[in-house]
Amino acid sequence: MASVPAPAERLSAKSLYDLLLQPRSVVERTFVAALAAKVKETTGRVARESEKRAWVNSLTDLSRSLMDAERGRLEVFLEFPMPGNKRSSADVVLAGYDSDGRVAYVVVELKQWSEAALFEGNDQLVDVPGMRPHQSHPAVQVKGYRDQLRQTCSALDGRPEAVSAVVYLQNARRDDIRDLYQKSVTEEVPLFCRSERGAFVDYLKRRFSDEPGQSAGDILDNGAMVPTGELLDRAADVLRGRDQFVLLDEQQEALQLVRHDIRTAFEANSKRVVIITGGPGSGKTAIALSLLREFAEARDRVAYVTGSRTLTRTFRRAIGGRDRDVAGLFQYYNDYANAPRNRLDMIIVDEAHRVRAKSQDRFNAARRSDRPQIESLMEAARVPVFLLDEHQVVKPGEVGTVAAIEAQAQALNIKYHRVDLDGQWRSGGSAVYDEWVRGLLNLGAADSQWDGDSVSRPWPGDEHFDVRLADSPAQMEEFLRARMAEGSSARITAGYCWPWSDPNDDKSLVDDVVIGGWARPWNANGDGVRVGKAPTSQFWATLPGGFDQIGCIYTAQGLEFDWAGVIIGPDLIARGDGLRTVREANKDGDLVKRSVTDEQFDRLVRNTYKVLLTRGLRGVVIYACDDLTREHLRALVPPVTP
Repeated sequence: MASVPAPAERLSAKSLYDLLLQPRSVVERTFVAALAAKVKETTGRVARESEKRAWVNSLTDLSRSLMDAERGRLEVFLEFPMPGNKRSSADVVLAGYDSDGRVAYVVVELKQWSEAALFEGNDQLVDVPGMRPHQSHPAVQVKGYRDQLRQTCSALDGRPEAVSAVVYLQNARRDDIRDLYQKSVTEEVPLFCRSERGAFVDYLKRRFSDEPGQSAGDILDNGAMVPTGELLDRAADVLRGRDQFVLLDEQQEALQLVRHDIRTAFEANSKRVVIITGGPGSGKTAIALSLLREFAEARDRVAYVTGSRTLTRTFRRAIGGRDRDVAGLFQYYNDYANAPRNRLDMIIVDEAHRVRAKSQDRFNAARRSDRPQIESLMEAARVPVFLLDEHQVVKPGEVGTVAAIEAQAQALNIKYHRVDLDGQWRSGGSAVYDEWVRGLLNLGAADSQWDGDSVSRPWPGDEHFDVRLADSPAQMEEFLRARMAEGSSARITAGYCWPWSDPNDDKSLVDDVVIGGWARPWNANGDGVRVGKAPTSQFWATLPGGFDQIGCIYTAQGLEFDWAGVIIGPDLIARGDGLRTVREANKDGDLVKRSVTDEQFDRLVRNTYKVLLTRGLRGVVIYACDDLTREHLRALVPPVTP
């Protein structure tokens, strides 16, 4: 019996062919089971039964084609995980050598579709009978995988052309997918169907020599995946015309859907609403900034709005710089309280979970309105794009939910589309960490494909993300300073469990966050007020000097660092089998109001710590003030080591 490979590991094309010749029951019990287990281990995703059937059918046909091409010695990677987005994986990556003896790789997208057509004439999106509507064109999808490998794999050594991409639809006839060929040509991604199997075999022969591919596979396996930069660095490059974002799967679908809806809205003189949901780092902001750059360059009327002074001013400074036109693209929800209908072609509403019931401004009547804020934003543009994560609602009065946005669109008789993003770019691309945090905080599973529970459990580990527990805030600080000395960025945040004092008479900050003999100030408070060497509150997360103060949810939300230090205050403590909230320990004036119910307080505090714990790109260090909570976490999280 052939050995059963792990999907992120490798086997030769001949071994795959021999394995799939076994009885179907044996293949399902061994190969399919191992592949499903590996997918869950590497991505956290539970394979559906239809996906398991597709593995057998598609890979059987592919392996036969490889054997017919006399390329049985190629190395085959199955469900190859994408760097920086662990929820996405390429169906197959073939590794070998070209006719000149140079390494060559082909990313293969396999589809079992029998027929497909373009979605409303859009060459980026397709409709497939019996499946969810407006999916990415498979050529667009596999091109994203190809570009991701070209940009991140150091093994290519300056030869991006070493990686190619191809689509193979083994069940379709050309006449039943005729619409799809135009995009495969424009994207330089060949597409082959059942009636073109001979041409697919010839393609494999041209792309690879008959040399063994084992060493080429070793090069791909051992080549470091260069991490993408921090959000603001990438964002700056995006708007300067050097796009470093590679959007995959649902991210690409969302981008193409917005493009499609804008075109359709203009052609029909109508409106469309797009709702994009996803967890921390799932690609919402990457999509938004890609759209902003594209439509700004086309001279379309576009704005990027948030309800956060920190996020808006950080974008203005980091992206706009001295260019007032670029900086002016970043605005606030209240700026559109009374905007004329369809003032813009597109409005990008980021952090839409922070939308308030109504627009309020004590000092400017133009920024006040009795209309629901969702309605004001929706009416302001032909295509409003709402990006949100309902687990990031952290303040009473924030009403941005998918249900509320959909209800408002229905009330205004506007057609809407929703796209759910599964990718995980932040937290090292670790879907495992995202699920672990949800369980720790009892916030529920990320989506229905996950079978993880919602209880605290030991950190299972992930090579892409580090989780540590500190014995003291001083140990946390020392560890993070060492990471900064190595060139990483880091910040410490805490739950809002200490008072926030005005500066001393000498303009120094008060050490409000006091834990035993360790004390540090909150970040500078006030709108644009600088105190000593401390940056203003809006730039605490990004300017030098910010590490010396402790940030809170209002200065950290929406931003990211390589390393995040999180102090769990006495408002979240371990008792019994899990964590419970303590209202009396919280000092946030908005949360402790009588109008906030105990149930609302509990949810908002858990959401707050969810946000703080997912700001890190490479790792997180946790410290809990409560003794029993530290004991609880010691059983779950490895300690900080020198």
